[in-house]
Amino acid sequence: MPPDTDKRLLLDQLRIDPAHRDDHPRSSRAWWIGVVVVIALVLVGGVIGWWVMRGPRFEVDAATATPPAAAAGPTAILQATGYVTARRQATVSAQITGALTQVLIEEGEHVTAGQVLARLDDTAQKAALAQSEAQVQAAQAILVQDQAQLEQARRDLKRNQDLIGEHLVSQQALETAETQVRTYAAQVASQERQVELAEASRRGAQVQLDYTTVRAPFTGVITAKAAQAGEIVSPISAGGGFTRTGVGTIVDMDSLEIEVDVNESYINRVRADQPAQAVLDAYPDWTIPAHVIAIVPTADRSKATVKVRIGIDQKDPRILPDMGVRVSFLEEAAKQDGSASPPRGLLVPSGAVVERNGRSMVFTIEGDHAHATPVTPGQTYGDLRLVEGLANGARVVRAPPADMTDGARIAVNQQ
Repeated sequence: MPPDTDKRLLLDQLRIDPAHRDDHPRSSRAWWIGVVVVIALVLVGGVIGWWVMRGPRFEVDAATATPPAAAAGPTAILQATGYVTARRQATVSAQITGALTQVLIEEGEHVTAGQVLARLDDTAQKAALAQSEAQVQAAQAILVQDQAQLEQARRDLKRNQDLIGEHLVSQQALETAETQVRTYAAQVASQERQVELAEASRRGAQVQLDYTTVRAPFTGVITAKAAQAGEIVSPISAGGGFTRTGVGTIVDMDSLEIEVDVNESYINRVRADQPAQAVLDAYPDWTIPAHVIAIVPTADRSKATVKVRIGIDQKDPRILPDMGVRVSFLEEAAKQDGSASPPRGLLVPSGAVVERNGRSMVFTIEGDHAHATPVTPGQTYGDLRLVEGLANGARVVRAPPADMTDGARIAVNQQ
């Protein structure tokens, strides 16, 4: 074979086929794209999994479990729930039917006894009073006239009595003068009664005029405004829906107390003047000193409870009518001697003990996580609860949210 032919064969073997030259880069790019997609999916899945495992973070308040010896004060022997009520409150209305011209109150306003709350249209009442005053003046004028005639008749009688002895007047003239005196005296007495009647009518008209002004019956706070200027108010419901029966409601805040229903099985633990503590649902961390006023001597057959009235020892503007409240009836702790052993367990806030899957638990704080720890609850000491199953000094979540679970991430609020 010639040398040139050998060279061409060698060059043909080294030459790259154009078809193979185009396929190789395409397959390489597809492979790299697949690798990038897989890595991206792995990263996205990892981030999602990390976020799911991370979970929400709860902001909580912390409390420390302490031995019972650190708890001071009386022991709660019974708890009951109820509401704040006012012993003195009134829906203020006018004593007559009329149209309101002014309503001078707003909700939350403090008023004093006798303060004007509203005014009614008094045109008719003023006219009636003016008429009564005119009648009094007319009756008094007639009385003055009758009194003058009586005085003249008495002078005539005396003159005739002086002349009768000298036979200067007849007996008939003397008798006539006596009759006139008695007649005018009767007219004066009758007219005095007419004046009294007119004055009584005037007083009645004045009372009707006073009824057009609605005043506060006692010092208190307006809790409801029930009518506006221009509306008709009446002390009796008209039944049509267009007549108001009240202008507003006033509550004496100094008369606030608490009413609770105690199960009749435990009413023997309650006595008059017994110390108690109240906690409003609106302010769960605020303990209000209180005492038992009275046990209402009747039972509710449908609920098997007995109503107990609780007096509030510490008045405060935050206490409002109809607020929900929890009352702990207290009993002074018995004096401990040297041989008495302290109760077992540690004290935590009562709100820290929650139910999860039918078991009592508290959430202990470890770093930035809360762990559900089963406990055995015991005696209540005011707002504290004795529990077993915790280490002394353990930090717990004061009021765990309902959706908090074991291992939840938390942020403890600074006290």
